[in-house]
Amino acid sequence: MVLLQISEPGRSPDPHHHRRAVGIDLGTTNSLVATVRSGSPVTLANDRGEHLLPSVVRYLSGGVEVGKTALEHAVDDPLNTLISVKRYMGRGVEDIARLGKQLPYELAAGKPGMVRFRTVSGDVSPVQVSAEILRTLAERAEASLGGSLDGAVITVPAYFDDAQRQATKDAAMLAGIKVLRLLSEPTAAAVAYGLDQGDEGVIAVYDLGGGTFDISVLRFSRGIFEVLATGGDSALGGDDLDRCIAEWIADQAGLSTDLAPALQRNLLRVACRAKEQLSESDEVALSVEDWSGRLDREILYSLVDPLIDKTLRACRRTLRDAGVETADVVNVVLVGGSTRMPRIRQQVAAMFAREPLASIDPDRVVAIGAARQADVLVGNKPGDEMLLLDVIPLSLGLETMGGLMEKIIHRNTTIPVSKAQEFTTFRDGQTAMAIHVLQGERELISNCRSLARFELRGIPPMTAGVAKVRVSFQVDADGLLNVSAREVNSGVETGIQVKPSYGLDDGEISRMLQDSFAHAREDMKLRALKEQQVEADRLIEDLAAALTRDGERLLSEAEYHCLEVALSELRKYRQDCEDYRELQRHIESVANASETFAALRMDDAVSRALSGHRLEEFEGRQ
Repeated sequence: MVLLQISEPGRSPDPHHHRRAVGIDLGTTNSLVATVRSGSPVTLANDRGEHLLPSVVRYLSGGVEVGKTALEHAVDDPLNTLISVKRYMGRGVEDIARLGKQLPYELAAGKPGMVRFRTVSGDVSPVQVSAEILRTLAERAEASLGGSLDGAVITVPAYFDDAQRQATKDAAMLAGIKVLRLLSEPTAAAVAYGLDQGDEGVIAVYDLGGGTFDISVLRFSRGIFEVLATGGDSALGGDDLDRCIAEWIADQAGLSTDLAPALQRNLLRVACRAKEQLSESDEVALSVEDWSGRLDREILYSLVDPLIDKTLRACRRTLRDAGVETADVVNVVLVGGSTRMPRIRQQVAAMFAREPLASIDPDRVVAIGAARQADVLVGNKPGDEMLLLDVIPLSLGLETMGGLMEKIIHRNTTIPVSKAQEFTTFRDGQTAMAIHVLQGERELISNCRSLARFELRGIPPMTAGVAKVRVSFQVDADGLLNVSAREVNSGVETGIQVKPSYGLDDGEISRMLQDSFAHAREDMKLRALKEQQVEADRLIEDLAAALTRDGERLLSEAEYHCLEVALSELRKYRQDCEDYRELQRHIESVANASETFAALRMDDAVSRALSGHRLEEFEGRQ
């Protein structure tokens, strides 16, 4: 007899076999790969001892270059050297059309879906470019670990939506990498510090990179890591600190505001170097063109403090979203190269009333956390029960009658999550239902983002309102959405995996959230008006049909005329009225006026049903 060896999913059949798993930080500027060796997470270097891989790909007529070699040609071959493509992951041509003149790339025109760049090797998408970066990191890991990889955890920004996460998974698939999990960057940073092994409590992750700022609030409780809320500013980063210093230098040197590109780059280099030197010194000497001067810490602080204050305001907003106070935060984690600046650490410490964790290189901390999680998921640490939970950045829902957004899963809901809601048909005999999946915080679908559309067909003909269509939303641990619809009485069912061709960046998500707050009162009034308009449409359609069918037979001429006038006035108010309360009063007035007619129709229906039968027949059936 042959015995089959069976092992738990995710566990090695050989308990002594160490599986090769890595964590990958697919960054905008630089990317890294890390693994766990002898129980300790480490980042992996290339054969030159370099850990950071510039996220740059250069396309040649006979191949590609990735990393530092590609970056060296950014100036002399800009059309074929693609930098910071993470910003375009999951984004459509329309989204960046307004940026076209600022991009040193030639966009492929006339192609729907995700943006594509024209190179000497042909048109390439951000997914393909990211795949080249991931493939290079995977090859580095395989060379270092001595064999093919069993899986990887890849990190994504907390703000990445469904389309952007899916684009990241597609890039990994092109690179031949098995994705164990997509993990949000702030969660990975918390894991890197081993906070999952410490005391339970609230953790804040302050992430200031070169171009963006993210703040995430997490809670660790009973072995579960949960992201409570995320926020930030997509238009604020370390580059902005450099620019404000460069502008001060230009002003001191009496330089024109319309500077040549080469001089602008030189000013930024001088500003960045001065910022770094002031981390160790109280004062630095500056020299630009024919001007020489000095910059001290006091002046530096006056320049950068307004920008740092903006990040702290975002922190306070996110804490409010999470429903926690500053005093509830037990640990603060710093991520991003800009957090090396002592002034930032000082201000963050003052706000949270505790020293932030900064002992791990802020450029490597995310990859290290991802490596720890990969080691667990691949089965090398069977006793580790660490569970990481993220949240969705924007609400998910459906379009209902009147163009309204009905939210099924609200923003900042922990994932994975599954929720369902029942809907019904609008018209008698309706055999199909169009389902429109949306994302956003506004009340009208015109202000939300369309994710997908599909149809449920085969609903048995029934009276309006009798059918029960249960629509289920399932968001998995990677933040990917599946929607299904089932008519409860008949069992007919259909569904869709939501895979939009392009998604939202963190700036668009922030804008949508800000718009929802700014227009909250206006949106609620519009929603109420739309709901009353739908109710008016329903009453108008039902009453008109009833009058056509039974009005002349059951009503006197005066009664018939009275209801016709009421119906005509309701149609007029439905079109012209902008006050939902006024429209509601007219709906109630017409409904009350038609009550006698409805009762007559009910009596008539009962009489015709009983016609030709004796009471004894019904008594005998009891």
